Amino acid sequence: MKILVISLAGIGDTLFATPLIHELRVNFPDATIDALVLWNGSKDLLENNPHLNRIYQKNLIETGKFEALRFLWSLRKNHYDVSINTHPQSRIHYRVAARIVGAPMRISHEYECFSHLDRWLVNCVLPQDYNKHAVENDFAVLRLLGAKIKLPLHEIEISPTEEEENWADHFLASHKLANRKLLGIHIGSGGTKNLALRRWPLGNYQELTRRLWKRHPGVAILFFGGPEEESDHKKIRAVAGNENLFFPKTRNLRQAAALIKKCDVFLSVDTALMHLAATMKVPKQIVIETPTWNKPIEPYGNPFVLIKNPVVAGRNLKFYRYDGHGIQGSADELRRCMESVTVERVFETVDKLI
Repeated sequence: MKILVISLAGIGDTLFATPLIHELRVNFPDATIDALVLWNGSKDLLENNPHLNRIYQKNLIETGKFEALRFLWSLRKNHYDVSINTHPQSRIHYRVAARIVGAPMRISHEYECFSHLDRWLVNCVLPQDYNKHAVENDFAVLRLLGAKIKLPLHEIEISPTEEEENWADHFLASHKLANRKLLGIHIGSGGTKNLALRRWPLGNYQELTRRLWKRHPGVAILFFGGPEEESDHKKIRAVAGNENLFFPKTRNLRQAAALIKKCDVFLSVDTALMHLAATMKVPKQIVIETPTWNKPIEPYGNPFVLIKNPVVAGRNLKFYRYDGHGIQGSADELRRCMESVTVERVFETVDKLI
């Protein structure tokens, strides 16, 4: 059997697919199991996964329609028996990709945006459940394949190399952080659609940093992120620059995961690094609620504290559903939504856990 696991949505969504990939390998030990992802970060996190034969990565957004079609058509030569669009992948483009690859059995969850065209693009559909984690939604795929859950325990799986683990140790040693309490922060979020509007305001992070520096001068604060966060990191350093702030430049997400593992506390909105922190079992994890927050994307397998958003107020599915669209509301409304989570509330939560 040849299986292609398609995960073309966010980097965190690719992490959600790893427990299913492990179950597929246990159920079909001799199968060829490949993965197709959009982002370099997704490929980073699947590298060294012992249950995959090969990982294909192509940014089908940036490459242009002709090149995207040529690349997907080239995968037909692998003659996959099954393709699986993992949860959540609501946009029709992901199912178009499955149709072009051309496996006879094309599995997807059914989203609110489904039409007759979607049912032609994929031919085996499952209901999605907003009351279950995306990992649990993915496990429903197994019964369509005549398989079942065999593992007694499931975790999101990342495999940093020994070199990456050693890099994290060296970073702590070189900055004399080995015996200090570490607070990790990620100020960013996904940038597709209008998802950047779920970020907590930069000015709030600046004020939070100032307060923490005064209250906990012995705590080292590590700001994680890539090139897209560099400009905001400079602004934080300019306002609150001192010897307690660190901005590690990690080569890839596995290296970031190895350093996040060293943190005592981790703060973010719902973003890929939130899932890295959960995967690496950071002892105290804090999440600022956004309009995109819901059960399917909670940190999996790790306790966390959710700082409630008073504007969202339990209406998460009114703001964001898996229907192929962005967050509902104007840019100003969404900014005000995130501004409603005050610095004082976040500071009080971090202060207690530190």
